[in-house]
Amino acid sequence: MLAHIQPDRQHHYRGAFAALDLGTNNCRLLIARPTDDAFTIIDAFSRVVRLGEGLAQTGRLSDEAMDRTLGALRVCADKLRRRRVTLARSVATEACRRAENGTDFIARVREETGIALDIISAREEAQLAVLGCHILLEPGTGPALIFDIGGGSTELVLIDSSGGVPQIIDWHSVPWGVVSLSEHCGSEHAGACERDARYAQMRRIVSDSFAEFADRTVPHRSDVAADGPLRLLGTSGTVTTLASIHLELPQYDRRAVDGLIVPADSMRAISTMLASLSIVDRREVPCIGRERADLVVAGCAILEAILDLWPADRLGVADRGIREGILRSLIASHGPGGQRLPMVMAR
Repeated sequence: MLAHIQPDRQHHYRGAFAALDLGTNNCRLLIARPTDDAFTIIDAFSRVVRLGEGLAQTGRLSDEAMDRTLGALRVCADKLRRRRVTLARSVATEACRRAENGTDFIARVREETGIALDIISAREEAQLAVLGCHILLEPGTGPALIFDIGGGSTELVLIDSSGGVPQIIDWHSVPWGVVSLSEHCGSEHAGACERDARYAQMRRIVSDSFAEFADRTVPHRSDVAADGPLRLLGTSGTVTTLASIHLELPQYDRRAVDGLIVPADSMRAISTMLASLSIVDRREVPCIGRERADLVVAGCAILEAILDLWPADRLGVADRGIREGILRSLIASHGPGGQRLPMVMAR
């Protein structure tokens, strides 16, 4: 579904394209101008909205969460108008997929902001994430794993990158993201032993949910290990935050993080360190702050479970994903030539 702004077929190649990704935790917008088969970003917006807050307990989006999200979406709608966007796509992911009132909220968003959100499947979410970030994957032979740790779900995608556009060999989605896993495991306790037990529980839950995919990918891991190092690329706030800590940045800098290759041992060490801290101490860590302090531990647990499943020595970090995948898809299908990007889904 295209968003509320319809394209002018005669002139839209010279206009701006937009991609909006409404997740369980964040609302993100990119506005770009096409340049041949690529694009140049001209505006962006990101806000933590915690749309899925309380969803694990009630099965519904709360009034407070919907109001917060509508505030962010009104900002997005204003940017779309001011930038004279001619073609846009807006998607919603796990929170709206799971919530009993998800479709009602989508209707309210359209009525109050004019934005037509499309609730996409986990399958398409994985596809768009890969399309948006695969260019940052390290060169190499054999299958590689790309993952996206979201607020309400995590997607794992095994790809063959030997061609120009990746072929998806296998994929797996689990309903554990930084919000859903945090809420499922309850509030943090003050004591170090209790924090350690909660973190171990998180890792166990996620590892169990990965078990089927882990079994299916054993032959691929063995084949790759025989030919060269395992390749791994992550796109999420978790990996960009941990990469910032690895670089000892005083504040987040996308230019330093996007495309960075980090030793997996460093990411594990940082994960363990953050999980051991109290939430008060975690807030004082640069690049975390108040907004991420309560959720980053769940992200660390998910990341460590992924490193257990696909034990690469190095981890690629991408500050790009679904929005960039949407933009590439729009440009490929509506730009000069009008051809859709090929993306083979094996399952």
